[in-house]
Amino acid sequence: MMLSRVAERVYWFGRYLERVESMARLIQVYTGLLFDLPQNTGISWHNLVIASGSHAEYNRRFSVQDEKRVVKFLLADLSNPSSLASSLRMVRENIRTTRDMLPPESWELVNEFQIFVNENMAQGLNRRYRHEFLEQIVKTCQQINGLIADTMRRDAAWHFLNLGRSLERADMTIRILEAGASMSSDFIENDTNHVLDVVWGSVLGTLNATMPYRRTMKVAVNGDDAARFLLEDTLFPRSVACGLLRMRESAELLPGNETVISALTKLVNTVVKGSDYNDVSEGFPAYLTALEQSSIIVHSAIQDSWFKHT
Repeated sequence: MMLSRVAERVYWFGRYLERVESMARLIQVYTGLLFDLPQNTGISWHNLVIASGSHAEYNRRFSVQDEKRVVKFLLADLSNPSSLASSLRMVRENIRTTRDMLPPESWELVNEFQIFVNENMAQGLNRRYRHEFLEQIVKTCQQINGLIADTMRRDAAWHFLNLGRSLERADMTIRILEAGASMSSDFIENDTNHVLDVVWGSVLGTLNATMPYRRTMKVAVNGDDAARFLLEDTLFPRSVACGLLRMRESAELLPGNETVISALTKLVNTVVKGSDYNDVSEGFPAYLTALEQSSIIVHSAIQDSWFKHT
């Protein structure tokens, strides 16, 4: 069995790499959404901060919620632990101390990735060049994940990496749904319901879920079905239910797993039970908040079961 410190670093490597890709996807699609909506809709850049889970830190430091400040906070601000730059720094730090657990080429790719982001961050802050910059970040994350998937032995290290990546992915999907619900509530309140389908199309696009949604749900894009698909579908890799089931599969193959499996099973049952996804003003946001809290319980169970250092 691997050392708890090594297992923890592999776990966090998976989480931070997924966080880098999710942040890039989120900003990329949100920027594109601005061009699809009428100018008078009054869409707020602060929804991006909500989706990232960094709203408390942002609100503490800033009062202005414009594009420039929000994008810089989420992309380049090293004092924001959830920013893309901070997450990538932690990707490198965690793989640096666990290089013998992961494919050797992944260390080289991460170093090249860090150099690219450092040298080209200004492109991400400029709306004109942002798409190309973020597209390259997503492709590089997928390249690293593809290398690991194709060459890494399915041992304990793999399962800890899968636990971290899948939990981060499920958590980000919940946050993206939270941002979609927030925007929908604003538009309903301002009597601009006609743009809701564009918003939920953007939510699906953020997660590369548009075509899987259409093939599975066989209905036009709408908030209720989009939320149901992204939460409950067990076959789409970026849905919450699918990620949790993958986590349970890995947890079942690790020793001392009882507490983690119990927490995961409770969360899976809550997701499968569902909610009133149309109540975007109260019921659905409260349900998503409960899911976020449950994901924190899962993380705590993982930490207590496997990462206690002696």
